[in-house]
Amino acid sequence: MMELEGEKPKYGEPRKYDPTFKGPIYNRGCTDIVCCILFIICILGYVAVGILAWSQGDPRKVIYPTDSRGQFCGQAGTPLETKPLLFYFNIMKCASPMVLLEFQCPTTQMCVEKCPDKFLTLLKAYTNKEDFKYYKNFCKEGLEGLTVTQILSSGLCPAMLTPSKPFTRRCFPALDQKKGGEITVGNNSKFDDGEGNIRDAKDLVAGVKNATVVIEARQVVMKIFEDYTQSWYWILIGLVIAMLISLLFIVLLRFLAGIMVWVMIVMVILVIGYGIFHCSMEYVSLKSEAGSNVTLKDLGFQTDFSVYLHIRQTWLAFIIILAIVEVVIILLLIFLRNRILIAIALIKEASRAIGYVMSALFYPLFTFALLSIVIAYWAVTAVFLSTSNQPIYKVFNETACDHSRKICEPANFSTSSMKAECPDSKCLFAFYGGETVYHKYLIGLQFYNVFLFFWCANFVTALGQMTLAGAFASYYWAFVKPDDMPAFPIFSSLGRSLRYHTGSLAFGSLILSIIQIIRVLLEYIDHKLQGTQNKCTKFLLCCLKCCFWCLEKFIKFINRNAYIMVAIYGKNFCTSAKDAFFLLMRNMIRVAVLDKVTDFLLFLGKLLIVGLVGIFAFFFFSGRVKAFENTAPNLHYYWVPILTVVVGSYLIAHGFFSVYAMCVDTLFLCFLEDLERNDGSAERPFLMSDRLLKVLNKKNKPEPAE
Repeated sequence: MMELEGEKPKYGEPRKYDPTFKGPIYNRGCTDIVCCILFIICILGYVAVGILAWSQGDPRKVIYPTDSRGQFCGQAGTPLETKPLLFYFNIMKCASPMVLLEFQCPTTQMCVEKCPDKFLTLLKAYTNKEDFKYYKNFCKEGLEGLTVTQILSSGLCPAMLTPSKPFTRRCFPALDQKKGGEITVGNNSKFDDGEGNIRDAKDLVAGVKNATVVIEARQVVMKIFEDYTQSWYWILIGLVIAMLISLLFIVLLRFLAGIMVWVMIVMVILVIGYGIFHCSMEYVSLKSEAGSNVTLKDLGFQTDFSVYLHIRQTWLAFIIILAIVEVVIILLLIFLRNRILIAIALIKEASRAIGYVMSALFYPLFTFALLSIVIAYWAVTAVFLSTSNQPIYKVFNETACDHSRKICEPANFSTSSMKAECPDSKCLFAFYGGETVYHKYLIGLQFYNVFLFFWCANFVTALGQMTLAGAFASYYWAFVKPDDMPAFPIFSSLGRSLRYHTGSLAFGSLILSIIQIIRVLLEYIDHKLQGTQNKCTKFLLCCLKCCFWCLEKFIKFINRNAYIMVAIYGKNFCTSAKDAFFLLMRNMIRVAVLDKVTDFLLFLGKLLIVGLVGIFAFFFFSGRVKAFENTAPNLHYYWVPILTVVVGSYLIAHGFFSVYAMCVDTLFLCFLEDLERNDGSAERPFLMSDRLLKVLNKKNKPEPAE
């Protein structure tokens, strides 16, 4: 086979022969010390921010709803422990535009044991002892001896009760919608508002902020939760099957790489072909079904996703997408068949490397554990920071008042001048805030928390890449394998990375984190300016987001190869990034063809595992196979466990294949260096395997006879 030759651009000087070079340099020094010190200082600052947030924050503000006095409903160890739900005296006042500004409904709110379950007005309940006893559960204390007028004027009770249901620990009217579109509450379309007026149930909709959507969303969430409770163990079985298939696939690649790659390609084509056939059958079978010709645009958004499966256009879209994927894969195989042979040889070499470094397959578990710690610390700190404000009370009123929305103190509000000037006003809890130095810089601390989260997460990922790169590079450059390799390549490489190159890891991850935080800020600006942007601003923001997305991908590519060079030569990040970039540019054709073809083949492996597990999950959970009808759980939405299994299977397969991908990238760079350092002579023999030598039409010359 002809070598992948092209006119090499003059990017830097090619590597020269070095008889002393035998793989990763062991006699190395610390790199990027300044960035290492900066990273340690920032980590200490991050710990300080966490301690400060934990001392000031109160997660109860997120867990429990807050009444008008700032008390937490349902908090254990308090008088309100048995009252976990928040009740609104007049939910219709929540339709006020001020709610959007103050994030608080201008009506009295109190904690109750359960939501009201019937229509009742104070005037009617006052005349019946049993009804009034029930009504008192939704009133403040101090009703004895007061008339209805006095109770209402003092704001001790709501004027009416409507049947309600709890949602997010708050009592919302039990709204429903009949087939004709009529809104009802408690099966009634009208109700008495307690002030002598008969109101339509639809008047409550604005108060609960599009309650019909909330009802549908609540029902969907509850059904999904029920589906998970019914199918969680089957989901776990599916994920275990995905793990076993991935592990089996890796083991088979170790011994039968060439056969497995071609089998994988054929199976992917067959699986996609079967998908096209199945979708075509569904499309044809819906031809005679009434309503199946409705377009997706006319159907709109439906909370019951199974509705879409009864529309012919849905299956037509599936057919087109799968057909395009099938054609693209077949064309790539036709035009890149020679390159695939070289990629298979590289995969075989990676399989041999993993065979000598089997512990590498389990290294992603260590990375996953570290990432879990980083994510947990960020999430907990974010919650404590967001709940470290103090309760702020403001004046709420229904009539004109000069003190409206001013800060007040509920303890002495009844005797204050504000109450005297505005008799109908109330001092209610508004939101959490503060005027101290800590509260003024709270947004900065949140920003710091997000930035350090990106930096630490990227650092953990970089540590995994450098560790694996060092282990696999020690395999490639070992003249006699495994005698010239370290006893424990992974642990040896991990120790070198942490001892000497923490600064380089921090440097590379810092650059990536800065770009990621800029992308977050652009998304934040776009969200804040939503609806107020002109076309020029939208275009500019879209271009910026696209540019920084591309820049992030490029930096990830540069960082990955830079870490490989750091792991081999022990130089600083910038020098390693430059060397890696110039090495790749001097071999641009090989990079564009060979390395990417290898990535494509590994992607097909992940696709095959996900496809096999996904098809099995589909037939099992959908009940399409009679053998599984009595075994499969009864579900509201069978796509819930199917989607969970598919996503989980991809993550599991990606975890296993990420080791392969890192191995291939490391061996690829070593392979390029080998071609530049050596020429195949007895003095400078190639260190690549005989398979690669044969595929590249290279060979080592035998030593001359004495």
